[in-house]
Amino acid sequence: MTTRLLLTADVARLVRHDGIAESFRALAGHIAADYVRWAEFDKTPRVANHSEDGVIELMPISDAALYSFKYVNGHPKNHRVGLPTVMAFGVLADVATGTPRLLSELTLSTALRTAATSALAAQRLARPGSRVMALIGNGAQSEFQALAFHHLLGISEIRLFDVDPAATDKLVRHLSGIAGLALVRCRDTAEAVRGADIVTTVTADKRNATILTPDMIVPGMHVNGVGGDCPGKTELHRGVLERASVFVEYEPQSRVEGDVQQMPADFPVTEFWRVLRGEAPGRRSDDEITVFDSVGFALEDFATLRWLDERAQALGLGQPLALVPAMDDPKDLFGELALTTGTPADQVDEAALPVAIPAGLRAALLHCAPHRKDAWTTPPSSRKSDEALVAPAT
Repeated sequence: MTTRLLLTADVARLVRHDGIAESFRALAGHIAADYVRWAEFDKTPRVANHSEDGVIELMPISDAALYSFKYVNGHPKNHRVGLPTVMAFGVLADVATGTPRLLSELTLSTALRTAATSALAAQRLARPGSRVMALIGNGAQSEFQALAFHHLLGISEIRLFDVDPAATDKLVRHLSGIAGLALVRCRDTAEAVRGADIVTTVTADKRNATILTPDMIVPGMHVNGVGGDCPGKTELHRGVLERASVFVEYEPQSRVEGDVQQMPADFPVTEFWRVLRGEAPGRRSDDEITVFDSVGFALEDFATLRWLDERAQALGLGQPLALVPAMDDPKDLFGELALTTGTPADQVDEAALPVAIPAGLRAALLHCAPHRKDAWTTPPSSRKSDEALVAPAT
């Protein structure tokens, strides 16, 4: 079995083919469907490696049929060296055999799934008829949030603020042509949230910040807190949480990483899957203040990889990847090296060695008796070429 490889260009082609609105609807549908069957998943908080510069995380999850994981980082200073703050890839595998069926980029896809999850939560938690959203933080995730709320909730006005005016310029440049969506630049956070039904915070700084304070919150407001997603990184003043009904994805993870990390262990929260299953209420009144303390959970990536796998197969996107060796005898892994021991070194044909081998390695091979020339001239049938297995010379 070959593994399907999806690159960023493949995901972009998928979204262009289906349309951004339909892509958000389909992705939100996959996420909701998997949250509803919450009990079927083997769940764990993500495994994180923290440094002064950021965090690198692994996010595994599985049900009885499929297993997935995502590798993802968060490095707020990456833009200074020309790299995205968030970079990710993921794997979808069959539980029965462990065979990886999909290896996909998840940098672009994570932005799509985060926005789809935000909008899905707001459908249950925001006041019906909400039309105005404040968007605090206009960086890499902001356009996705704006479009998801526009297409899935009918948001028609977005009030924008970022400490970096160039970030707002970028967002306006991308979204100014969207029919039925008005973009309003604001001088600060307080001005942006004034009159907003929904407030989305999606800032990147790795620090305990107070982007929203209690005086900015009015009855009936829904807060979509996206940027507080690791220990020591928050966006909401604790007074905002104290006034609100707070919803999270996976409590054991959110207590460590979300804005609720600043609250006592007995501070009440509701896992969002319970709302989708009808086991807990979402918004209970027009005056209620609600907070979705979103940190991102592996189930959302599982659903995203399912969606990518289905659409890629339907559209013929991606390319086969011989990630796992295809062997005539599955117990003969050593045979994949195509080596024969005992051959004199003087029988190695230097001209037959791949040209991409660095000079030092070439010299070592020519003086290493266990190698013979047909080890290089006759590759295993499962390989296209030896050159594909050797790093280019530097």
